[in-house]
Amino acid sequence: MQKVPSIVLNNGKKIPQLGLGTWGSPPGEVTRAVKEAIDLGYRHIDCAFVYGNEQEVGEGLAAKIADGTVKRDDVFVTSKLWNTFHSRHLVRPALEASLKNLGLEQLDLYLIHWPMGYQEGGDIFPKDADEKTLFSDVDYIETWKGMEDCLKAGLTRSIGLSNFNIRQVERVLASATVKPVMNQIEYHPYLHDKELSQFCRSKGIEITGYSPLGSPARPWVKSDDPVLLEEPKVVEVAKRCGKTVAQVLIRWQLQLGHITIPKSTNTKRIQENFDVFDFELSQQDMDDLSSLHRNERFVPMTMCAGHKYHSFENNEFKD
Repeated sequence: MQKVPSIVLNNGKKIPQLGLGTWGSPPGEVTRAVKEAIDLGYRHIDCAFVYGNEQEVGEGLAAKIADGTVKRDDVFVTSKLWNTFHSRHLVRPALEASLKNLGLEQLDLYLIHWPMGYQEGGDIFPKDADEKTLFSDVDYIETWKGMEDCLKAGLTRSIGLSNFNIRQVERVLASATVKPVMNQIEYHPYLHDKELSQFCRSKGIEITGYSPLGSPARPWVKSDDPVLLEEPKVVEVAKRCGKTVAQVLIRWQLQLGHITIPKSTNTKRIQENFDVFDFELSQQDMDDLSSLHRNERFVPMTMCAGHKYHSFENNEFKD
């Protein structure tokens, strides 16, 4: 069985560089996918409260602990704080709800899912009569204090961010008692945000790249959207390497020094996505893939347009 390399976080904890993503995994398939992934050698599972499948993830993990395949400490489990729980007093109860769903006493990593808060105390996707998302203006600096509370309480071993831009990371760092260990962001050759990646890593904050394959199953996909898995340059690199397109895209991310979390519930693809440690991309291959950058987001969060803290709009830093 292949052993996945680990990256040491700024607090000394280790995270496996490759994990199983669970966003969009269909109900009824997640438990099996988690069990198969662990059997194959995955030791990192990425979850979030809003995905609605943490309980199934927990059932898969519990089954593999019960049958002796792994111990709890063998598997790195990440979850994320949803946008409707940004007030400081709501952060711990939200984390405790995820722990209950997962059947765990402690997470390895807890992230603020987005810097943008939603109206609290109701639906997780609160909307007005015109179907517009209802916002909260809770500052993510307050949210971060709640994350630090959870760390001090021992409910998670590490805390971090997700979808934060450079200036937002700077604001967190300026007020934090505990430095974030991670910024999980969309990352693939169409969105090769070198500036954000290099900035975070210069501050000791690692990058997890999500949607490494271009998120082809995203619910809002349109017929004329670009398809990363069919991009001619990526196909050409895959042919040169004798690997699949997906394997090449995952390998590119790993060689950038990122953690990455491709999602699948398909047995063959879970295996394929894991078989990326027996080859290396040449510098030419890396350059060819990096040259595809076009600032293309597959997860643009358009429902948050106009939010003061929308990380892709920078509204909070405008005059």
